[in-house]
Amino acid sequence: MLVKTKELYQKAQKEGYAVGAFNVSTLEAIKAIIKAAVRLRAPVVIETSEKEMGFLEPALVFDIVKELGEKISIPIGLHLDHGKSLERVKEAIQAGYTSVHIDGSTLAYDDNVKITKAVVEFAQTKGITVEGELGKIVGSSEKHQETITISQDFLTDPEEAKRFVAETGLDILAVSLGNIHGVYASEPKLDFERLAQLQKLGLPMSLHGGSGIPADQIKRAINLGITKVNVNTELRLAYTETLRTELAAHPDEIVPYEFLPEEIEAIEDVVEQKIKLFGSECRA
Repeated sequence: MLVKTKELYQKAQKEGYAVGAFNVSTLEAIKAIIKAAVRLRAPVVIETSEKEMGFLEPALVFDIVKELGEKISIPIGLHLDHGKSLERVKEAIQAGYTSVHIDGSTLAYDDNVKITKAVVEFAQTKGITVEGELGKIVGSSEKHQETITISQDFLTDPEEAKRFVAETGLDILAVSLGNIHGVYASEPKLDFERLAQLQKLGLPMSLHGGSGIPADQIKRAINLGITKVNVNTELRLAYTETLRTELAAHPDEIVPYEFLPEEIEAIEDVVEQKIKLFGSECRA
């Protein structure tokens, strides 16, 4: 069932676990995430970036998730990931998304406040959860071949975050702690001292780049207030690597439904692993 994601994050914050937020660009991925969530009785968030939303069409994503969600009792949030403008945010909300992420992290602080506040004011009239971002989370959803250097200036400043939350009224804050998007070329080292300071805000926090962060650091981050962890690249890798293997093993097969179940299972396995890692199993 589709729910307001704010409810999911508040429960996770209270009970000390994190909700998995999984990006999709295919029907197979949506089915896999829901199957894993049902099996483990876990709340999940299904999300699309602007490009993923553009490929699938937001109304279609909503219809699919709503249709599949009505058949189960597991709470599901539908989320726009890294929306860059009020127009794209409105597009997602009007399509039925239950939460949105407005990413003004590349803007000057005052401009970030302005766009985030505008989104909050619009979303609140619809009862929609808003995620904002402060600090820059670099990288893209891919398997990186080289180590990405993260400037200290890119990390979320706790004092600035306090002002940002007060000035915008957002519901959940995406933070930069040394995490990047994608699978890392070298092991990241999250700044837990910084996260401990950010936890004092008392606000649910989102950790992007969950595909490449070691399990021990993920668990520690959740203990320090992370309530949502984004996963994208590992799902893409599971899908494409399995697809290549299947097509290579059956070069004459031309019927998609004969090999696509393998891709669904591969994504499902990744989602199950993450749910267990995040501590959200049996929390629905």
